[in-house]
Amino acid sequence: MAIGLIQSGNAAAMTLFDVPSGAALLHFLQAELAQSTVELISEFRFLIILVGLVVGFLVGLTGVGGGSVLTPILILMGVRPMVAVGTDLLYGSVTKLVGSHQHWKRGSIQWSWVLYLAIGSVPASVAASYLIHYVNLQYGSADAMVRLGLGGVLVLAAFVTLFYEIYRKRRRAASESEPFDPQAHRAKIILLGAGVGFLVGLTSVGSGALIAVALIAVSRLPATSIIGTDIAHALVLVSAAAVTHWQIGTVDIPLAANLLLGSIPGVILGSRLAYYTPARPLKFGMALLVLASGLKMIRVF
Repeated sequence: MAIGLIQSGNAAAMTLFDVPSGAALLHFLQAELAQSTVELISEFRFLIILVGLVVGFLVGLTGVGGGSVLTPILILMGVRPMVAVGTDLLYGSVTKLVGSHQHWKRGSIQWSWVLYLAIGSVPASVAASYLIHYVNLQYGSADAMVRLGLGGVLVLAAFVTLFYEIYRKRRRAASESEPFDPQAHRAKIILLGAGVGFLVGLTSVGSGALIAVALIAVSRLPATSIIGTDIAHALVLVSAAAVTHWQIGTVDIPLAANLLLGSIPGVILGSRLAYYTPARPLKFGMALLVLASGLKMIRVF
């Protein structure tokens, strides 16, 4: 009885695969799917995972944005600037999702700031992403423009990080000032978001460092709220830019997966060691590294 059922099943399967669509399915299962699986596995290269581990460790240890470090490293490793930007945006959206969830649970996100910043930053980032696509179609490549823009933003981000470390002490004296009302200054906040959003869509850099310093300078929020608000806004901004870059074909998903595979344990390890490591000298060192990377991108040396 059982043998008869098996034989009937085999006969039905062979009949199905004799049909053109069935034959195509069989070819896909035997050849194309197997080849795609091999190619996907081969993309998980040890070097890329190691880069993700190092970048994640530095982010967890110092808090310096991953884009400021990761994007220039990918370019120096031979990844096209357009693809490096798009892939870093996808990578950043996943990491910032985790961070935003943690800060949301602690209640350290000021959603009014996130809203007004995103109103300006999201459309600006989408516009910058499509500008890359337009230049690529018109001139054959937008890599030179992206590389030059990245270098400029990296230099700016380095100086902003140094400014943050210097200004942080002075901020304590003004911590008792009246709270800053974002509703009363929403036009300025939206304009700030638009400027940063355009830079992020073009280079993937700036969603953290630039907004953080702006919040420190004018928001008068507690330190924990500044970090949580900055990360939550960065999640919205980077995700919008990542979706746009995905649409125009400048996101390498296996590359992003490799990086995440290394960076997640790297962030956890760095975050735990941060309690036992003097952060300020490390941040100054990271800022100098970012500055050197920016100068390298614009070919100063």
